[in-house]
Amino acid sequence: MEEPLPQAETQTVEAQAKEEKLAEKEEKAKEEKKPEPSIEQRLIDSPPVSAESELSKEKEIAPELAKELQEEKEVSQEESVEQPAQEKKVTQEEPEEDTKAEDIQLPEVNLEAMRNIGIMAHIDAGKTTLTERILFYTGRTHKIGEVHDGAAQMDWMKQEQERGITITSAATTCFWKDVRINIIDTPGHVDFTVEVERSLRVLDAAVAVFCAVGGVQPQSETVWRQSNKYNVPKISFVNKMDRTGANFFEVVNNIKERLQANPVIMQLPLGQETDYKGIIDLLQMKAYIFNQESQGKDFTTEEIPDEYKEKAKEYHHKIIEQAAGLDDILMKKFLESEESISKMEIIQAIRKGTIANKITPVFCGSALKNKGVQQLLDAVNMFLPSPLDVEAIKGNNPSNPEEIIERHTDIKEPLTALAFKVQSDPLMGRLVYTRIYSGFIKKGSYVLNATKNKKERVARLVRMHANQRENCDFAHAGEIVGVVGLNSATTGDTICALEHPVLLESIKFPTPVVSISINPKTRQDQDRMAKGLAKILEEDPTFSVQTDEETRETILTGMGELHLEIVVERIKEEFKVDASVSQPKVAYRETILKSASEEYKHVKQSGGRGQYAHVVFDIAPLEAGGGFEFINSIRGGAIPANFIPAVEKGIKEIMQKGVYAGYPVVDVRVDLVDGSFHEVDSSDLAFRLAAIECFKKIFLKCQPILLEPYMALEVTTPEEHANAIIGYICSKRGRVLNIDFKAKQKIISAEAPLSEMFGYATNLRSLSSGRASGTMEFKKYLPVPDAITAKILEEIKKKKEAEQK
Repeated sequence: MEEPLPQAETQTVEAQAKEEKLAEKEEKAKEEKKPEPSIEQRLIDSPPVSAESELSKEKEIAPELAKELQEEKEVSQEESVEQPAQEKKVTQEEPEEDTKAEDIQLPEVNLEAMRNIGIMAHIDAGKTTLTERILFYTGRTHKIGEVHDGAAQMDWMKQEQERGITITSAATTCFWKDVRINIIDTPGHVDFTVEVERSLRVLDAAVAVFCAVGGVQPQSETVWRQSNKYNVPKISFVNKMDRTGANFFEVVNNIKERLQANPVIMQLPLGQETDYKGIIDLLQMKAYIFNQESQGKDFTTEEIPDEYKEKAKEYHHKIIEQAAGLDDILMKKFLESEESISKMEIIQAIRKGTIANKITPVFCGSALKNKGVQQLLDAVNMFLPSPLDVEAIKGNNPSNPEEIIERHTDIKEPLTALAFKVQSDPLMGRLVYTRIYSGFIKKGSYVLNATKNKKERVARLVRMHANQRENCDFAHAGEIVGVVGLNSATTGDTICALEHPVLLESIKFPTPVVSISINPKTRQDQDRMAKGLAKILEEDPTFSVQTDEETRETILTGMGELHLEIVVERIKEEFKVDASVSQPKVAYRETILKSASEEYKHVKQSGGRGQYAHVVFDIAPLEAGGGFEFINSIRGGAIPANFIPAVEKGIKEIMQKGVYAGYPVVDVRVDLVDGSFHEVDSSDLAFRLAAIECFKKIFLKCQPILLEPYMALEVTTPEEHANAIIGYICSKRGRVLNIDFKAKQKIISAEAPLSEMFGYATNLRSLSSGRASGTMEFKKYLPVPDAITAKILEEIKKKKEAEQK
């Protein structure tokens, strides 16, 4: 027992009371400062909750910020009253500059509780169905929209609802267990791969959806490669476990073998096909059985059935083993005693490995039958990165391209953002989808488009839910928002603070390979079509428009037949254009096989100032995919430096038109080695015309050839129809590369020229009584055989002769 304090050191009752009160306050402050448990810990401590308790929290930040901004506005107004009238007038006329972090009171932003994810898969794997369930269970919607009914929230375009496919990537936001999840649902059809490309460029993570029957399919491989290109961490969801032929372990093996990934099985299916009841959680070692009457919102947590216990223990051990392999400390503990490793340590190791792209955790369920979706949401929160977990974004200084600039996910750093999509909104006009990497954007502020070097004003900010918009005054690092007012911005442009310019790497897109001509019926149709095409061109980087100078036809070029079908439908329905459309045409290319040298003098004199330009070219072929290379080897001022750009411009102009057969020229190097000029008669125009004529003259001496696009094909068919389909491919100048056998189906991999593959889908259905399905995507350009080249040239010649008559 402690001795009482001496009388001299005792305090009065009043002083003691004060001290106790002060101690109470300090204790309370300590309690308030205690860090909240991590998201992973909360998910371990509490089982999945029902969807009804998950109310949308999207508007929490905005009102709080609006209040702060209003208070700030009132303060500034009070201050302005005290200013002299003349000074106040000047202040009103000055444009608002870019917002600095110290200029406003920034709200508290919990970036740890945010996820930016994409849903990606092969067509018909169930991406949109899964997204619709996510929206329902998180309380974002109150009714499940079905794709087959044309009622899916995320498939809002008329063409998407009619065809039951996703055409454009749609963004939305929902909340699950206090974590804000920004979701982009991407298309699965190869013709719309641009939507996947630009979405993955700005996302922090993805959920890869696989069909339990089809497994890893061609577009699954394509989107996986795209995600690897941008280092996007992924978790996998094996969907459609209720379908006949579902095989969970076969799909996991596909992920390992075909995608060269390292899958970690986190769940086991409880039954499959018609007996599919639910899932076994290998971390919690519990079974979840879903109540179909409540659309899967309610489920019961049960002990693992006896017949699954051994299998569950086996895969539980594998999780611990794989987690230990990702962490040296865990491995040491694992070797000493597996039981000493806690659930939290396993989760942290799996999360770390997922974010580092070393593993992909695998889950299972049936989105259509409302099973396994809540547990997938838990996995999104638990294993996928927040914006804080993502590496700093790197860019270049526009004034000094060699200088690398890093920007971290921090609201207090200068604004850095990427415009990844432009959309024509019927109500708002030009809407630019933007990912903010650092800093913040405030409505009414000025920003710099570093790519175009243009200052622009942010007129409006909106958060997205499919085609619905929610206005906001402020958006911060880690967010994806729509911006109105960036009139010069196109896909891939960098948006940044005026005083802190930075240039991020842009987005690269594949070359369009299929063309059609479209002819409006009247002048009014022509005008409406021009406006419509201009808007679609802004939205879609894989779509191009050209005018045939001889026929005056408008030529549309896209990624495939379906892509162009959708464009034409939009032109006719959205922009009320009456037009006729030709059959699809192939986007051939011209190139050369030999090198040569040539010169050309452009001389024209018809009174007054004449025209004079003399150029000498060396031309040589480049390797496939080399594009165009221009070299200026002029020495001693034979051609003044100010005329050199005109020479290059002339070459590019004639290359676009083509020389041999009227198709664009690719894979050539042109070296300007000599020439001459006239002090008075030489001009940019003269040198541009000389370059055009010299290129035309030399190109035909270099053994020109035509190149045609070859497509990668994959056909899944019942075995009895395989021979007929192989015969069809071979008859189309195609080549069969591989034949696999899976789930009583043959999978035929092949390649064939696009010119022979129009009507591909229709022919497959006809040859297999509707039972075969196939995919087709651009692979490479190859030389056209001589006999077919001769036919193409003959057709071009006849067409020109007919036009002259």
